[in-house]
This record gives sequence, structure tokens and C-alpha cells, in this order.
Amino acid sequence: MYPEDLKYTSEHEWVRKPGEADGSVRVGITHFAQEQLGDIVYVQLPAVGDAVTGGKTCGELESTKSVSELFAPMSGRVVARNDELDSAPERINTDPYGAGWMFELVPDDPSVFDGLMSAEDYRAQVEG
Repeated sequence: MYPEDLKYTSEHEWVRKPGEADGSVRVGITHFAQEQLGDIVYVQLPAVGDAVTGGKTCGELESTKSVSELFAPMSGRVVARNDELDSAPERINTDPYGAGWMFELVPDDPSVFDGLMSAEDYRAQVEG
């Protein structure tokens, strides 16, 4: 449920290294987060070229239950976004760690990745 090769944030984002773009990391929300939100019907993602700040809002997810903010796991510049989510936001529910990825960013400080939570730490947070 929480892949060991990913890092996690307390705001329920996951981060995979490396991303597709050179020097980037890929970002999405966790299985736990999508389960809490319910059926996701709309996604607002940061645009390519946007600078995002770690821990700050960079997008929004709307579900049949509520609207939730999307947070940047670290500061950096957005280099890719999953535009397929515009027409198929349900991919976040069906495949949060694969086809439901949200965006990629090149971190200002790549070492921040190492300070994010491990799968074990994240599991303890959500199941604790």
C-alpha cells in the first residue's frame, strides 16, 4: 500500500526519484489520501515552469466529498505535469503510484529528498 522505494510527506504526498526529466522527482498523492478524498473529479496542478515552495499549496483536488489542497513536497521548479488527469482524474483513485502521478519538479536542494519520510514512518503516521 505504501511502496518502499518512495518518500512521503505528512501532507500525504509521495515523491519518487528519479523523475522522467533530468534531475527531477515525480510527485503524487498516497493511497491513503485518495481513499480519504473519495472519487476525485477535478485536479488543478501547477503549470510547467512554476516555482513551488516546499510545504506550500501548489494545486487542488476536488472529490465528490470535498476539496483538498495539494502541497509541494519540496521547493523547486515544475518541469512536467500529468495532463491526462484533466480528462481522467479518476486515475488518481485507481493507480495513485502509477498513472495517477501529478507533476515533476527539479528540486532547489536535492538533499531535501533524503529528509522526507520513509514508507515505514508514513505507515506509522497514518495507521498510528
